Amino acid sequence: MSKLGGAISRATFILTLMTAIGVTSATTIAAQETCTPALAIKNTQFSAMKPPTMERRWTAVLSVDASSCSTASGPFELAFSRLKENAPETDFRERFTWQAPEITVAVDFWADEAVESYRVVHVAPCPCRK
Repeated sequence: MSKLGGAISRATFILTLMTAIGVTSATTIAAQETCTPALAIKNTQFSAMKPPTMERRWTAVLSVDASSCSTASGPFELAFSRLKENAPETDFRERFTWQAPEITVAVDFWADEAVESYRVVHVAPCPCRK
């Protein structure tokens, strides 16, 4: 066998070995089970306007059932549709961190703004409890 043929065979062997290691690692990572905690909005309210800015604070209490998770907290997002007196409505998201069994979140709004709608849009998966 020529030197070139030996180099190609070695390169093919190394490439095959590296591919096998990569596939094994990906399979191991994919095999880890993930769960998602259940979040439910229980109560919401707007504060009175606060001088001097006349801002109001929207707060919500969320119940968190993370019994299937092995972690004690994790990220989630709320989506809002904000109404404004002299402007079009605006959709935006706010990121928070859940913690069982309950969490209170808050978002500030100007005096001429109101919350038209809100909902939980994303809860990051957590490792499952074994």
